[in-house]
Amino acid sequence: MKKKIGFLSFGHYQPVPGSVARTARDALVQSIELAEAAEELGIDGAFVRVHHFARQLASPFPLLAAMGARTTKIEIGTAVIDMRYENPLYMAEDAAAADLISGGRLQLGVSRGSPESALDGAQSFGYLPAEDQTDADMARAHTELFRAAIDGAGVVLSNPQMTGQSRPLAIEPQSPGLSERIWWGSGTRATAVWTAEHGMNLMSSTLLTEDTGVPFDQLQAEQIALYRAAWKEAGWEREPRVSVSRSVIPIVSDLDRQYFGGRSAENEDQVGHLDGGLARFGKSYTGEPDAIAEELAKDAAVQDADTILLTVPNQLGVEYNARLLETIAKHVAPAIGWSPAS
Repeated sequence: MKKKIGFLSFGHYQPVPGSVARTARDALVQSIELAEAAEELGIDGAFVRVHHFARQLASPFPLLAAMGARTTKIEIGTAVIDMRYENPLYMAEDAAAADLISGGRLQLGVSRGSPESALDGAQSFGYLPAEDQTDADMARAHTELFRAAIDGAGVVLSNPQMTGQSRPLAIEPQSPGLSERIWWGSGTRATAVWTAEHGMNLMSSTLLTEDTGVPFDQLQAEQIALYRAAWKEAGWEREPRVSVSRSVIPIVSDLDRQYFGGRSAENEDQVGHLDGGLARFGKSYTGEPDAIAEELAKDAAVQDADTILLTVPNQLGVEYNARLLETIAKHVAPAIGWSPAS
């Protein structure tokens, strides 16, 4: 499968010095404009992160629909949606509508969610795990119903007084093929195996919520290998997709040096405590383009994945990030086997 690259924006906005995305409208409109610019460069994907109760992108489907309406080829998606917060049937309607508007280019990353600033945030949206459930159980149950709905399953019985019969009704609209474009955001080797067993694509970020002492890229490559083995064992017919995220900042100008010249300490893995356990954070790739290209070519997980999502500093604006993506496309990505989308 051809290697693909896409950008991943968290959609931060804040009225602080240096920020070009000062308001929520700035973050939304600039996300659309960056998708257009990325498509012109031959970049394969435009992805957004979803956070609640934070000055970041939150409700993804209006944004994805707008991105789909303003572009024609680039994949558009999420990395990831916290399924604890979602009404699965309403989400199925929104997702199908956005996918139809884009012509079938939606790639939806979903997950059980991550630690957040809100206390019981999902509960405030009306979702509370049952007594015998955890938050993760609830997120997976929401995902199961969502996937059934976008696959055309009957999820409610018709009203005989209105239809003359009692039969299962599916969510409308339906968007054929969307069910094969759902990705699970996995933070461990065990959840990667679970993802394969349930027939979803694998999305792995710059954070793994486990640590075995090996470098991040090797641990992530092991995660991918276990996923692919479990996929084969499950007997799925289609070829799965695997994405990994990386922070890649090539420094080619004085402005780049001003913003990122002092980040050499981040160019190595970090290990810390998160959500009650050890977690390993992947390093950033910051420096001269040729040096970054050489390092990425040795990154085991980058080599094993078919899609690389590049996190962008969205608060620096569309023009800056378009130049960053152009530099990566010309001087870094070819080293990992990428070529522009035709």
